Amino acid sequence: MKWPEKVTLQEVGPRDGLQNEKKMISTEDKIQWINQLSLSGLQYIEISSFVHPKWIPTLADALEVAKRIHRIQGVTYAALVPNQKGLARALEANIDEAAIFMSASETHNQKNINKSIEDTFPVLRNVVKDSLSAGKTVRGYVSTVFGCPYEGRVDIDSIIRISDSLFNMGIRELSLGDTIGVATPKQVQELLEVMLKRFPAESLAMHFHDTYGTALVNILTSLQMGITIFDSAVGGLGGCPYAPGASGNVATDDLVNMLEGMDVTTGIDQDRLFKAARYIQEKIGRVLPSHLLQAKMAKGG
Repeated sequence: MKWPEKVTLQEVGPRDGLQNEKKMISTEDKIQWINQLSLSGLQYIEISSFVHPKWIPTLADALEVAKRIHRIQGVTYAALVPNQKGLARALEANIDEAAIFMSASETHNQKNINKSIEDTFPVLRNVVKDSLSAGKTVRGYVSTVFGCPYEGRVDIDSIIRISDSLFNMGIRELSLGDTIGVATPKQVQELLEVMLKRFPAESLAMHFHDTYGTALVNILTSLQMGITIFDSAVGGLGGCPYAPGASGNVATDDLVNMLEGMDVTTGIDQDRLFKAARYIQEKIGRVLPSHLLQAKMAKGG
């Protein structure tokens, strides 16, 4: 079987990973951790979210974090931006890319954004317009594409309609999210067969959570379909505040280990990545789900 020569991994741990943690990580620890990630070879790091602190208090220090991290040339530093107020703060922080988000299911969108899908479009359209005017690129997220915790299976026509709308706004890339980690390789294949008839593979990324242990095999299926961009979180951090039972993202360290073992280049230094995973595990104070992290820790790593 032919695999791609290289893939791009987009680290979402500092945002998607920390947003669901009960323990507050200090600003200083976040900065030091992101600086470690910057030195690991990652080319894309989503550093925080500029949502109202009332909704995600663990990321209330987004502006300070963004201003104080040590930025490495060649690394894109992105942040989640929900609306124009959030964008104003993100631009003050001089992020490289704004990430906008919505759900493919109506109920999850209401729980997550407090708006209907239709009412979300004009908000995001203004964010994209103002981001592009400020010289920033924009990335889009569509959540719950493989299943919603409230509605179950999601109609593929809804996913296509939302995707079309976001690309028409001017986003450069769309991340398709398995928010609750229920996807199977068959579902991944069926969705991508439809999506790839409408959008080029290089404009799509996959975002898998590992609730039922299928994230890596879903990534293998995505690779076979021509996808080479994946979101992941060091240590397997993550979850969703509005998706009960959802576990963490696929672990960046597990994913790099698998891909490099397949001779698929990631450009990531595994030793530096392991140190970053061990560091955040210590700060959070709980065992993270990364298989590679735990195996190395057991060996005294």
